[in-house]
Formats: sequence, C-alpha cells, structure tokens
Amino acid sequence: MCRGLEALPITCLERAKELKALIGSLLLKSDHITGTGQFKRCDKPRLNCDNPPEWKESFEKLLSSQSGLCLFRVFLVSEFSEENIAFYLACEDYRATKPSKLSTKAKKIYDEFIGAEAPREVNLDHATKAITKELLENPSRSSFDLAQSKIYALMEKDCYPRFLKSSTYLELCRKSKTG
Repeated sequence: MCRGLEALPITCLERAKELKALIGSLLLKSDHITGTGQFKRCDKPRLNCDNPPEWKESFEKLLSSQSGLCLFRVFLVSEFSEENIAFYLACEDYRATKPSKLSTKAKKIYDEFIGAEAPREVNLDHATKAITKELLENPSRSSFDLAQSKIYALMEKDCYPRFLKSSTYLELCRKSKTG
C-alpha cells in the first residue's frame, strides 16, 4: 500500500518539483527572450519551439535551440542525469568568465560536478578527473575542455538517441507536422 509522499526521500520530491516546473515553463511559456536577452511579454501562452524535427539532424542542433535545450534538460531530469547538461552549460559559462573570476568559478564547478564528494558528480574517468584537477592549479578558459568534451560525447551517444525516441519528443514532432 502507498504510504504517501512523506515516505519518499526529499531528493525525489525536489526532482519531481523541478521536473514539473521545467515542463510547465516549456509548455506554458508566455514569455520569450528578445535579442537583448530581456524577456518580452506575449499575448497568449504558446509552445516556443523552433522546429523539433530538425533536432534529430544533430545533437548540436538540439543544443543550439533554446526550446530544444530546455526539453532535453527536462528529459535528463526525468532520467536522473540532469547533472550532465548542467555541467556542460556551466563549462560554457565558465569560458565566458572574466580572467579575474576564473579561479573562483573553476573551484565552484569542480566542487559541484567533479570532486570526490560532488553533489552532482558527472561520470568521468579517473584520468580525466586528474588532468582537470591539475589544470585548475592555474585556471584558464580551457581548463574544463577535456572533461566537457567527454560529457558532451556521453550525452550525444547515450542520452540524445533515447531523447529522440522519447514519447515527449515524438509527440512534439507529430504536433509540429500537423500545425
């Protein structure tokens, strides 16, 4: 017999809330971003998708679409592997960081995703972790390049094909074809 929500670990409840929020923001999005990065109000809620069938052309095409990235992230949350895209995006953000802040940001990313007790540890081999840790002694914009490329390859070869077969993506493609 079900004992209710209080029987679930708090992390499961947090992930469920996060997933609900991400799906809700994608499907009922009433804002969109202008070229300046500012939010602009729209008159009615709509699904803000570029062209979902194009996302199967390449993983890069999926990630370059704001809607595709959002939906892919929701998919990864549902598979309990959202840390991969979070790490990838953190590395992208890190590359644009001012030189004076590289050290602080590098430590934060390492502690969150790579370190021994990282709360959102990504799946990297020991050698890659060691090389990344060594590169962070003198951080540069390319310090995470190796680790990021490994996680990108993992998502491209493992998660992306499953995403393309997911009911959510297939339904979205079907709806986009019918208008």
